[in-house]
Amino acid sequence: MVNAVAITPDGGQAVSASQDKTLRLWDLNSGSCLHTWTGDSAILCCAVSSDGFTFVAGEASGRLHFLRWERLN
Repeated sequence: MVNAVAITPDGGQAVSASQDKTLRLWDLNSGSCLHTWTGDSAILCCAVSSDGFTFVAGEASGRLHFLRWERLN
């Protein structure tokens, strides 16, 4: 079950926070999952910063994670 979704400022990607302890980065043009991060408990909320590369995720355990996506080309 997805608990929250946040869209990057450019509208190209989305981040989803899920009950299965995952935070996933999605490419909205292709529908593919670009990356999956796994927490220790359900991920209840997420947000994307204005740079479009920094994400915040809140776990049911009370932990708050700051993650940065760096694309390697």
